[in-house]
Formats: sequence, C-alpha cells, structure tokens
Amino acid sequence: MFTIPEGLAPEVYPLAWLVGTWRGTGTVAYPNIPETTVEQEVVVDHDGGPYLRWQVTTWVPDDDGGDGAAGAHGAAGDAAERAGQRRVWATETGYWRVPPERPADLPADRHPVELLLVDPAGHLTLYAGVTGNGRIDLASDLIARTPDAAEVGAATRLMGNVHGELMWTWDIAAFGEPLQSYAAVRLTRVQEDA
Repeated sequence: MFTIPEGLAPEVYPLAWLVGTWRGTGTVAYPNIPETTVEQEVVVDHDGGPYLRWQVTTWVPDDDGGDGAAGAHGAAGDAAERAGQRRVWATETGYWRVPPERPADLPADRHPVELLLVDPAGHLTLYAGVTGNGRIDLASDLIARTPDAAEVGAATRLMGNVHGELMWTWDIAAFGEPLQSYAAVRLTRVQEDA
C-alpha cells in the first residue's frame, strides 16, 4: 500500500509515487557507443515546496577489474562497498513540477508535468509531458548547451511504476543521429521517503 509522504505539497501528489531512493541496473547504447551495462541510483525527495527534487547517478563497471556483479544482484547492496568496482558515467540534477493550468483536452486521470534537468556535461533540458496512473511521458521542450557540450537536438523519457519498480527509458537525437533509444533502466525502491 502506498502512502503520501509526510509534508509533501498537494501540488505534486500526482508524482508522489516517485518519492524515495531507487537503485538498479540497465543498459546504455547508441551509435558509436557500444552497449554497456550500468548501475543507477535515483533519489527523489522534497522539502515541502510545490516541486520534487531529482538526483541521478549512473555508474559503469570499472575498466580495471570491476565486473558490475554487485548491480546484478539487486539494488540493496551497499554503495560504498561497490564504489571500487565502478566509475561514474553520468549525473543529473533537477526539479519536477505539476503546472497549475490543465489543458482542457487532458483526461481527468492525467496531469501536466514538467522536469527541468541539468548535467555537468553542459546541458540544460526542459521536458514537458503528462503523468497519470503510475506513468510519465515526457518530451524535450528546450535543450540548451554550453559551447563545448555535445549537440542533443531532442529527447524523450518514459517512466513507469511497474509492479512497484521504476522502469524508465530515454531516447535522444544526438551526434547527427535521429531520435532513438539511448538508455533503459529498471530500479527498485530502497527507501520510501527521502
């Protein structure tokens, strides 16, 4: 049974199921990027404001002997213990919000949603989409980059609460390639209320 986290602003109730710490594994692959197994931790928390905070760290097995086996055995392993077996692939930080204005044609069981993300590779991405019934569909509305960051022209994300697990996919159009799959991850909640 799911309970609304204590102190959560009513504005973000449609996203309440995201709150917590999630860990798991998945893959990253793209033209000129060989398929790679990744481990990921997603932390979604709040401070009572009308938004949720989003923090993601993605690791790959270390080239000098780490085989990523810790991630294959589930999300509950100790991150500090596994740190020597992996290296950071990517991080991102951002904020979720549910806009107060609803499009007139949006079904009653759906809500508009926005996700603003930044990453240290030099990108700021604003996603807009809808959420409802444990699913979030997002498409990039704006992607800004620093002069030396890789050009990313478009991105989509699909997230879902599937039998209590957070599954999500990320498609990008980058490096002159059309929009296509970049990452897919399956995460297990390890903490209810961050």
